[in-house]
Amino acid sequence: MTASSDSKSSLFAYTPDFVSVYEVSLRDGLQNEAVTVPTTRKLRLLEALVDAGLRRVEITSFVSPKWVPQLADAEEVVSLAPDVDGVQYSALCPNARGLERAKSSGIHEIGVFISASETHNRKNVN
Repeated sequence: MTASSDSKSSLFAYTPDFVSVYEVSLRDGLQNEAVTVPTTRKLRLLEALVDAGLRRVEITSFVSPKWVPQLADAEEVVSLAPDVDGVQYSALCPNARGLERAKSSGIHEIGVFISASETHNRKNVN
């Protein structure tokens, strides 16, 4: 057995009973697009993700529209997201201002992030 095949065996030696997919493309995938995706298209993508069986979806981030104009519609996305039994929506909140916006929006779950690098934190929490 080679080292690489041995490591593959170790990787798959443990199989969990349950795997939860946490979908982030509405936030992470769209925040770097050169053009802003219209809210209606975001909602169609959300509907397709839910129809595909995803149950945990990060739908936006309450970041500064100045820095991330692609997500300037965060409140609208939250308010228009369909209420589907068994589906949890969340939003990323990078700072206190974002948290206040999130609380006002009615989102039920938020995500926060930190970096091990102080410089990286400061660049990403504006």
